[in-house]
Amino acid sequence: MRLDDQRESSNIENRRGERGFGAGGGLGFGGGGGMGGLLGAFLPLILSKFGIMGLLVAGALFLAVSFLGSGGGGIGVAPPQTAPAGQPLAPAARNVRPADQFVAKVLATTEDTWGRIFAERGARYPEPTLVLFEGGVRSACGGASSAAGPFYCPADRKVYLDTAFFDQLARQFAAPGDFAAAYVIAHEVGHHVQTVTGVAEQVARAQSRAGKAEANQLQVRMELQADCYAGVWASRNRELLDEGDFAEGVRAAQSIGDDTLMAAAGRRVVPDAFTHGSAEQRVRWLTTGFRAGNPDACDTFSVPASQL
Repeated sequence: MRLDDQRESSNIENRRGERGFGAGGGLGFGGGGGMGGLLGAFLPLILSKFGIMGLLVAGALFLAVSFLGSGGGGIGVAPPQTAPAGQPLAPAARNVRPADQFVAKVLATTEDTWGRIFAERGARYPEPTLVLFEGGVRSACGGASSAAGPFYCPADRKVYLDTAFFDQLARQFAAPGDFAAAYVIAHEVGHHVQTVTGVAEQVARAQSRAGKAEANQLQVRMELQADCYAGVWASRNRELLDEGDFAEGVRAAQSIGDDTLMAAAGRRVVPDAFTHGSAEQRVRWLTTGFRAGNPDACDTFSVPASQL
């Protein structure tokens, strides 16, 4: 991607170095009834809260359920570092990672893109904040471990990202490249768009009244729409793409399809258990958004299940 001349977003909150998630107080890793009880009680909420790599939970099942905080006891939190309005974080004010500038520039392109799209419809786009963390973090949606990957929390309207995930995406999921990483950010921003337009709330209400299979199906539609929105973002920024960039996004979408993850975990592929969509579905909707360049093409909720 050609991002050298792009501005950096100021909506970056660096929360690397937060203390917490120690023994007994933070995240549950394996055994004990707390994790299973929370997952059972809050599954509809979890399904509606977490973004692209929340699918690690669905695909790898209990191998990755550690992202949810166990509740009880607080954690020590260093004051978040934020930039003055309109200014990116200064390098001296943060634990800099090589990917930080890239993240800030990609986020800025999503702000500009969705700002224009909302303006075309006579509305203002409320920009999300992107939180950089490592290891684990607290959000308004609960505690999360880096093992879960990036996610979006509608309760505080923030995207949470450990940039180490980009290396995992390249190594574990065989999806390297700057556009593959940018697709991850654009997908999570897609969930923000769903929140500000009211779609996320409607789906969460429907999920709370639905059985497990139906709730999963609704979540699949949510995730595929976010993929489509990522495609719209890419389409509106074609001038920034190098040859082969979109193919990187396609590979990423294929590698994190529910069927791909279930097969990789040695489990039987069960479509009723999908929460993010198959590899084929994810590629289809990412491509739909890219070809259309219009979010109106991303109405995954009116499409029959057989045509998703």
